[in-house]
Amino acid sequence: MRIAILGCAYAVFRGDWVGSFSAGGTENGSKMFFHIYLDRNMQLHPRHFGPHLRDKLIAKLIQDVEGTCSGRHGFVVAVTAVETIGSGLIRDGTGFVTFPVKYQCVVFRPFKGEILESVVTMVNKMGFFAEAGPVQIFVSNHLIPDDMVFQSGDVPSYETSDGSVRIQKDSEVRLKIVGTRVDATEIFCIGTIKDDFLGLIGDPGGAT
Repeated sequence: MRIAILGCAYAVFRGDWVGSFSAGGTENGSKMFFHIYLDRNMQLHPRHFGPHLRDKLIAKLIQDVEGTCSGRHGFVVAVTAVETIGSGLIRDGTGFVTFPVKYQCVVFRPFKGEILESVVTMVNKMGFFAEAGPVQIFVSNHLIPDDMVFQSGDVPSYETSDGSVRIQKDSEVRLKIVGTRVDATEIFCIGTIKDDFLGLIGDPGGAT
């Protein structure tokens, strides 16, 4: 998971929000990384019962939630602590036991106006797709500078007329989010590089 952290700020929230962390420049001072409390009902088979029951629950929690996404909270980057594990409730007819678990985790939720560093994954005449950590971003050709023209071929790209700037697969670009679409299990973003200090920051060969 590639998430470029350009800076770090911390803010305290009330309720279930523990704090937030900035990971890039923004127009409105918003944050993308949040440290929050979440609840989950964990089911465990009786074979795991014993002196290491808590360790088994925590390991299963991490396996089940890290890397998942919810439209409300964003992508779960890491579980940081388990606050409480409630009393188990036996499920009739199965033998499984359900434990209510309250835990802390870091989630990644991008917002409009955020500046992200991303890696281009696909280029076509409509624009290009890029990834910043778990988030997929589409940059339309209307949101690419006018002096960059699509070039087809073995390696599709957007290039300036003099060839000094070339965006292709695996290029690193800095972009700004101009819109988001949130589903139950997915967050998709629209970005632009048509602004100051945005665009190519590294080519596939590693040069800048």
